[in-house]
Parts: sequence; C-alpha cells; structure tokens
Amino acid sequence: MSDDSKSVSEVLPPGRKGSFLSRLSEDIWAVWIGGILIAAVLAVALISSGYKFTTPVYQWANAGDLFTKVFSGTNLLIIAGIGWVFALLSSLAVRLTGGNVKGYITGFSLIYVLAIIALIIAGNKSVNYYGIEYVVFALVLGLLIGNLTVLPAWIKEAARSEFFIKTGLVILGSSILFTDIVKAGLPGILQALIVVAVVWFFALWLSRRLKVDDEFGVILASAVSICGVSAAIVASGAINGDKKKLSYITTLVLLVAIPMLVLQPWVIKQLGISEIVGGAWLGGTLDTTASVTAAAQLVGPVALKAGVIIKFSQNVLIGVAAFFITAWWALKKDPSKKEGAAKPGLSVVWERFPKFVIGFIAVSLIFSFLIPADTTKQVSGLLNSLRTVWFALAFVSIGLEARFADLVKMQGGRPALAFIIAQVFNILWTLLWAYLLFGGVLFPVPDIK
Repeated sequence: MSDDSKSVSEVLPPGRKGSFLSRLSEDIWAVWIGGILIAAVLAVALISSGYKFTTPVYQWANAGDLFTKVFSGTNLLIIAGIGWVFALLSSLAVRLTGGNVKGYITGFSLIYVLAIIALIIAGNKSVNYYGIEYVVFALVLGLLIGNLTVLPAWIKEAARSEFFIKTGLVILGSSILFTDIVKAGLPGILQALIVVAVVWFFALWLSRRLKVDDEFGVILASAVSICGVSAAIVASGAINGDKKKLSYITTLVLLVAIPMLVLQPWVIKQLGISEIVGGAWLGGTLDTTASVTAAAQLVGPVALKAGVIIKFSQNVLIGVAAFFITAWWALKKDPSKKEGAAKPGLSVVWERFPKFVIGFIAVSLIFSFLIPADTTKQVSGLLNSLRTVWFALAFVSIGLEARFADLVKMQGGRPALAFIIAQVFNILWTLLWAYLLFGGVLFPVPDIK
C-alpha cells in the first residue's frame, strides 16, 4: 500500500487496536464521504420531487454584484454550511486514520477560505471571459503561502490534496454519463483510446531517454495523456509513488495549462478550424472538464459539446488505466521485488489498486443507468458545486505542498523538460486525430448539436 492508504492498524501505537472504521484506508474514506454526500442529495431529490437545490453563487460582474450576490447573508451561510459539512466528514476520517483533528480543523478552515477566495476571483465576469479558471487561482494562492512562508504543522496536517481530489473524483462520477459518451460515437471513443495510449507510451519513452526514473515517468505520462492531476494521483497510488514527485507533476500540470487555455482557442480561430474539430482537440488536451469548458466557450457551442464529450470519454479511461498501471508495476516493475524472488500475484494488484476509482466507476454506472434523467438533471448543479469545492481545496493544498525550487532541483529539471515536450507532442498528435475523426476525413462528422 502507499503511505496515504495505510490503515490505522499500521500507524497506531503498539498494543492499541483500531475499530473497523479506523482500519479503513484514505481511498475508502474518500468513497464513503463522496457517497454520503451523493446519497443525501439524491434522498432530498427523491423525497421532494421537483425540489430546486440552492447552490452557492460565485459569479459577479461588478462591485455591486459582489456585495449583493456573493457576499449576501444567504450566500455566505450556504458557503459556510458546505464548509462545516466538509470539515465534519473529513475530520472524522482524519481522526480515525490517526491524524491530529485539532490541527486539521484549524488548517482546513484556512484552506477552505483560500479555496472560496479562488472561486470568487474566478467567478468575475472578465476573468471568466478569458477562461482563467479557479484551479489557477487556488494553485497560486497556495504557492504564494507555501513558498514565501514556513508552513506550521497545522497547515501541513490539513493540506491533504490527494484525499480532497479523490473525494471530488467520486462525485465527478455523477456527471460522467455513458449516454453522453455514446453521442460522439466511434470517433470519440477512438480518439480517446488512440490519444491516451500513444501519448502515454511516448511520454514514458521520452522520460527514459531523458534519464527520468520510471516512477516519475509513469505519473508524468498518466498526467499528460489522460486527465492531468486526477490521473497523476491515480497513477501515483497504483505504484506507491513518492508524494514529492506527485506534487511536482501536479504543479507542472496546472502551470502549463494556463498558456494552453489562452493559446489553443486563439489558434482554432486563427487557423479557421471547425468548431467540432476544435472542441475535440481541446477535450483531448486540456486536463480538466472545467478548463475544457472555459476554453471551448471561447470557440462556440458546438466546440463546447464536443470538448466535454471527449473529456468525459478520456475520464472514463481512469479506471482502465489504473488497472493496467497497477498490474504492470506490481508484476513487472516493482522496485521492492528482489531478484530471483517469486513474482507477486493478483492479490498484490488488488492491494495496490486505487480503491477510490471503484467508487468513481460505480457512481458513473449508477447515474448512467439507474438514476432517472430528470433526477440527474435536478441534482447535477449541486453535486457539481460540491465537487468543485473539493477540487479547489485540493489545488490550494497542492500549492502549499509544492516548491518552485523543486522544479529545477529535482533530477536536474529533466522531469519538467520531459513533461513539456510530451505535452507539445500531445497537442500536435491530438489535433491530427481530432481532424481525421471529426473533420469528415475518416468518418462522417458526428451530429452532436
């Protein structure tokens, strides 16, 4: 198991036995918390048919909107209520996994405020127009504090980026509907498979050529090819990855995404690329659904639909990638395996498999095939809002944990070079296949209007 998924029985003092709950891993707690939040929202929706959920408001155009909408008493109560629920659920997990609850709650309060500030900044109409999303501001706020100050222990206790994003990913499953993916048909599925597979192996090959170790290479390749930070965390969990390396890659993902958000829509317009091809390109290269949405909106409505569907198609591959990375690393590449020793069996693959991915897949299947479409539409706004807050918490924490100096010092900056070159290859390779598959070359242009 990775350090972040050790059970409490491994960290409790000798002689102290934990309860069933105390033996649950961080992955399982992410599934439980995400599941509790989803179940609570669904229960309200099913009991009160047609009930309209109130979500926090972060959007504003001027100072008047800021104070009358965002900073209104009602909105602040909703934001505070979400924070209280999140703190309660996550502090229970922290307590039962051997953490310092008092320090955690203090640190969580600060991180939550920073996350909300990032959401409010990104909610400005002018900022939103240029496609700069909350993840950038969350990262920057965390980086400034983490690099300009010495972090006290209580902040470090609460900066649990992996835990936060795992919980958010479980909730993300509610918006990854297989029915939506089918709309793109064979071209969408082919693009997701071809891009992910080729870019992953190219990035790993490049990392080896630049003498970057395979642990770094696997996390890097997964981040570039699949869906950025989420995929990096899945890969890191699958191979017992070093948290410093994971923090390094996630910081790179977000820093490189900033110019991509601005430049790719501009290139689409300058080259006269059709909306559907441009959307497929954005969906296959940008690393989060939010960034795809922000960039595609600058191109047009068809680009928006195409981009989101392609991104969903790649997100679905998280589970597949997790299985193959876990199996490959455990059976072939495990550095802890002694020469001449028997190869580990499937039990090792299961032990290392990131369990929260199962929660993500289960939620996606439930919402795709069991939850009525009207109910899904009814709860989607609130669930997306809750997921966004978990992700904002994660990106603030990533910033707090990252160090600018590490981008140069760690392995001589070679991982950063490998990441940037692999991302350039990803951009060009995805554009080629977006044109071939959605430009009417190999297949008729899909009707996703």
